[in-house]
Amino acid sequence: MILLLVIAGFVPLLSTGSNGGRDKSIYKVLEYLHTINLATPLDAPKDSVQCGLFAKSIEAWLGSQTHVEASNDEHFEILILANIQPSRCGINETILLPDEHLPSTYKWQDMSLRDIEHVLGVRTGSFVEVSQYDDDTGFRTSAVYNLSDIIIRSAFNQFMMQLTLFLLTIACLGFMRADASRLVLAPLRRMLKAIARFAENPLVGFGKDEMSNELAIKSSSNIDRHAPDNDTEESNLGSYETEQITRAVTKITDLLQKCWGVAGAGIISSNLARNNDGKNTVVFNPNVPGKLVYAIFGFAGINDFSHLLRALDKDVMALINDVARVVHNEVYRWGFGESGQCNKNLGSAFLMVYRIGDFEEVREKKARAANVFFEKSGRTLDRSTSKSDVSHRRIEDEVNSIQLASLPGISGFADRALLGFFKSYAGLNREKEVKKWESDYRLGAGVGAFSVEMSFGMDAGWAVEGAVGSIYKIDATYLSTHVNMASRMMSACKQYKVSILISQAMEEMLTRSAKKVMRHIDTVYAKGSSKKQRIYTLDVRHQGADLFLHKRSETEANKEADNYSHKIWLKDQDLRDMRSHVTPEFEEAFKEGLRNYLNGKFGEALKYLKMANEIMIETVVSDGRLAYVNAIGDKLLDSSSNDKEVIHLRKEIGDGPSQTLIAFIEKYDGIAPSGWNGVRQLMNK
Repeated sequence: MILLLVIAGFVPLLSTGSNGGRDKSIYKVLEYLHTINLATPLDAPKDSVQCGLFAKSIEAWLGSQTHVEASNDEHFEILILANIQPSRCGINETILLPDEHLPSTYKWQDMSLRDIEHVLGVRTGSFVEVSQYDDDTGFRTSAVYNLSDIIIRSAFNQFMMQLTLFLLTIACLGFMRADASRLVLAPLRRMLKAIARFAENPLVGFGKDEMSNELAIKSSSNIDRHAPDNDTEESNLGSYETEQITRAVTKITDLLQKCWGVAGAGIISSNLARNNDGKNTVVFNPNVPGKLVYAIFGFAGINDFSHLLRALDKDVMALINDVARVVHNEVYRWGFGESGQCNKNLGSAFLMVYRIGDFEEVREKKARAANVFFEKSGRTLDRSTSKSDVSHRRIEDEVNSIQLASLPGISGFADRALLGFFKSYAGLNREKEVKKWESDYRLGAGVGAFSVEMSFGMDAGWAVEGAVGSIYKIDATYLSTHVNMASRMMSACKQYKVSILISQAMEEMLTRSAKKVMRHIDTVYAKGSSKKQRIYTLDVRHQGADLFLHKRSETEANKEADNYSHKIWLKDQDLRDMRSHVTPEFEEAFKEGLRNYLNGKFGEALKYLKMANEIMIETVVSDGRLAYVNAIGDKLLDSSSNDKEVIHLRKEIGDGPSQTLIAFIEKYDGIAPSGWNGVRQLMNK
């Protein structure tokens, strides 16, 4: 700024100094007078033609110099006096200009220019004397000019030029500042705001609209990567460097979100947040204390993964990513708010987390709900257990004492979590990118004998959320028996030949409409647990269901999730189509068989469970949706058939839970073991 002002101030002075600040024309005019002086001989007679020409030339010269247009539109006398030496032809040596303003009493020849200026009240330096001298003849010509008006106009012009330069400088600085703000400062502010936002809440920035980006990713994957790049370097790298930095920061934070998810939020926040002195931490610190949280945990696993790995080799990654795209999409879409997140991609399985809240938050919600209940009932809440008392109790007892099913609004939250898994199951059997693997010769011998199958398990409860590892490698995860229980539910799907299993804690959180479609199939002790646990399944089968008829666009699917209602369990087309094999007669028979089984009446239980299995087989055969079932037909209704294909298909289309309980009862010859209390050990992990 200062440099520009200095340039603006000195440029006019440099232009003035180049000619001394004077008008060069007066020198040329005097040169003409000097030429007249030299052209007239010293001894020319007064009445000669030469003297006449000399007098006329001087008169003409004086006429051209006497009056000049002034800045105020008046005549201005620029020539004060002229001196021609030697004197001849009757012309005086010094020619004075007649002017009524000039006192005739002064002897101008004997006065200096400064004295004349003083007498006339003219600015010092306004009078300028110019002269020329000829060495050969000794002739001298001189003149005194009054340049005051020219000086005034020159000063005014210089002032206007400096003012213009100053205004142009200010304008240029304004443009430069605007460019600096737009191209440098504004992007830096956005980067700092983004970092501050991520430090405050590392999960911010996710939006359901981002799920539509998957379509863009798919389309971009079809671009010919070997095609010549005709774009310029600028179009490839971006318009400006700061824009690229901003994008890089956004991508880095986005990668942190996707790599660490909800469990890593504390690590991201603590390392990006500023200290009390306003500075950021320099060294990365992964040792952030864990946090006690409540959540719904779900495991989604790909069945027969060992076979897939052997058959596809490196291409198994493409299959996993196709499956992950569907599962992650549906889990996030149906999760309440932004609660649905994928915490771990384990290759053959995915750990999904629907975070309810941390311990303090959940306890506060429960306390508020209790206060509302007691206020409405007109009773007072017993506050005998103060915070100090609570702090002395074991944390495990307090954590387990909170019943998630009693939290306000938890039913819709749990419904959405279960719908996320159900819609994932439906989407896998509708998504073209997944269905194309059925025709892969390595998997199905080219005859479509293969289909991608998955198992889903869910549980709800507390967990420790945090990071495990060292400065070399850390994993953000959840540690809890409830996480293990969700994994065991997923593994037990194979034993019960179902696709979705949920724990008792999860079932208790569902709405009444959701509970009506869930089936209690057994009561067990999970491996490594002494807690009695009822397990439930959602009876759905994709075989024979034409799920492509119910395919929706991303926008329609998002709108359906946003407009969730508990009535979806009665109206959803996917659910109704995939539950066509479940009839009221089957449900009644299985319910009676399960009741007798739990009560130790294995004989009665065996009768009803076999009845339920036969009803299921009859329903599938009569439905006629499966071509390979229609090919065998009524032979499948013969339970005593020894045909291996019939036996195999009867197991496939029959009811898995019924067959599992039948096998368990027959293991004990139809008699309940001693000490039977309606619970059996679930050995599978």
